[in-house]
Amino acid sequence: MNINFFFEVLIGGLLSGVMYALVALGYVLIYKASGVFNFAQGSMLFFAALTCVSLTEFGWPLWVAIIATMAVMWVLALSIERVVLRPLVNQSEISLFMATIGLSFFIEGLAQLLWGAEVKRLDLGIEDVPLESLMNNFNILVSKFDVTSAAICALLVTALALFFSRTSVGRALRAVADDHQAALAVGIPLQQIWGIVWGVAGFVALVAGMLWGARNGVQFSLTFVALKALPVLILGGFTSVPGAIIGGLIIGASEKLAEVYIGPFVGGGIEGWFPYVLALLFLLVRPEGLFGEKIIRRV
Repeated sequence: MNINFFFEVLIGGLLSGVMYALVALGYVLIYKASGVFNFAQGSMLFFAALTCVSLTEFGWPLWVAIIATMAVMWVLALSIERVVLRPLVNQSEISLFMATIGLSFFIEGLAQLLWGAEVKRLDLGIEDVPLESLMNNFNILVSKFDVTSAAICALLVTALALFFSRTSVGRALRAVADDHQAALAVGIPLQQIWGIVWGVAGFVALVAGMLWGARNGVQFSLTFVALKALPVLILGGFTSVPGAIIGGLIIGASEKLAEVYIGPFVGGGIEGWFPYVLALLFLLVRPEGLFGEKIIRRV
């Protein structure tokens, strides 16, 4: 086994895993605050990337387009919370889940109606070339774009983790996640917390959408990138921010290593489905995830 090649594959997988963790974080924040699994998170990611790149095509500078898209995503996220989900408070989980599925198709259609359905190229000014320090010193080829993107994602994930663990808003979020009625009883503004969380989820979708869009092109398939967050959530736990990070790293590394070292024996192309098989096997052992809370119900 070529050890340099092994580390090259491993590092590439871990860098992708950081980006998966960022996508998963959007799911975690909303699920912690409202108990809603937001199936539309992938569509929000696609909408954000398509809006930003379309504004640049109109001649807007990239930084202006990013700020404008940020405002659009904030309005979109708050509108979803207020118009769609707030009227469904206290409904069954399956009703809320089905509402987000319908919302997902609506956002996808709206994005393509406004900006078109053709594939667009998003240039963030980050070169997709080998990182010279690793290539010259260790003979390991790692993309500069992947390293930069992973660094941006890591900084954002860390900032959000600290924000929700060290601030009063974060403490209120944990209280809301534990018990909605108790949080209301002690004066926590439930709807305000939901609005903040949905707004942050919209911002996360913007950053993830731009990075994945610059890497793969801004196209409808970006919605499927968000589905890679499902194995991440199963491994890490649906309510854990650290779980999203660890789960993302595990999924990113395992899919790359499996593609390289197991793929040739089964015909290749297993990178797309291996994470789901890993998540299925993990469900059999620890359904609540590595950092999830074990739920015990009396019957």
